[in-house]
Amino acid sequence: MNTQQNRSETEVLSGNIYIFQAFDIGDDINLEGIRHAGNIAIMPLSLPKYFKKYHMPLAIEPPPFSAHCISVKLHSFGALSLTYKTPFVDTLHNLRKNFNDIVYSFKDQSLTDAKTIFKKVEHQVVKANFFDIRSTYVLIQVNPQPDRLDLKQFQSEYNNIIASTLRFETEILSEEQTKEILASAVGYFRGERVIIDTDAAFAYDETYEEILDLLEFANIQRLELQYFDRVLDQQLNRIYAREVKKLPISSYIPLISLLSKSPTDMLSQLKVDISVIIERLENSIKLSGEPYFTELYNLLVDKLDLISWRTSIERKLSIVQDIQNIYQHKIDATREDTLSVLIVILILIEVVVATLDYLK
Repeated sequence: MNTQQNRSETEVLSGNIYIFQAFDIGDDINLEGIRHAGNIAIMPLSLPKYFKKYHMPLAIEPPPFSAHCISVKLHSFGALSLTYKTPFVDTLHNLRKNFNDIVYSFKDQSLTDAKTIFKKVEHQVVKANFFDIRSTYVLIQVNPQPDRLDLKQFQSEYNNIIASTLRFETEILSEEQTKEILASAVGYFRGERVIIDTDAAFAYDETYEEILDLLEFANIQRLELQYFDRVLDQQLNRIYAREVKKLPISSYIPLISLLSKSPTDMLSQLKVDISVIIERLENSIKLSGEPYFTELYNLLVDKLDLISWRTSIERKLSIVQDIQNIYQHKIDATREDTLSVLIVILILIEVVVATLDYLK
């Protein structure tokens, strides 16, 4: 243990820290409008082959005076993603000690940068709002040094400090927690290792660039799933608190009801919007034939708890569907009753008219 502590405190390593920041800034972004507006520079975009070519984001220039921001992307479903890169040459002991401060400093920087970008694109955003929710993910990348120590030695001597750093802790974690974190370690080439955890990942790898887009994409998925979960919570809370407007009389009258929006229409639109964007997110990448990236992505889905978020959204969408059905059944029943009353009134009118004719 003392050998490990001494080495982590004295051996200087080099690498980079990547911070992925994602903001939800509205319901929809007109990417073509931004492309042709001319007030912001468009950057070339090259995505890995496992990303599908439709629904591609729009890459724009980073904000001025933000030296560490290496990528800014706008997504049509209302998301803004920023990636920061800061190199380090230090011991892992010092890195762990300063890790929280580094990450939070970039959280503050990203807030300033995102606000600057938002002001330039706000006129092209439907229901623009800065911001509803944000999501952060971090990658620590260390350059391998096989001439000084091989992967087996590196893991033996640094696993504990890596595990605690990924959890933003400054002390060594319990053996159980450390084993749980390290269980998600994968590698493609010999001497390389990537560890995926809930809010950060670690890469002992020199050819790590291909996984950056995958980490950024998973962070955006988490952002959107959390956002939709919150939107559904707000809608359901309104329903539970009986704040949803009662159906207007026009909703019960055929044809006339088409001229106005009812709570049923709004619930239907909400359900469609969420379902479409979730489908778009889930089908933006195609990992068949890419076993390594498939394994990485599955680990991200597990560690970022994306399946639980999807399950929560599906359950709440099911409740929305039930409420929509109740509204619709009420409308249908009232329309039938109205039609029955109208028929009775017409019959009465005919009886009265016939009676008056007879009395004449």
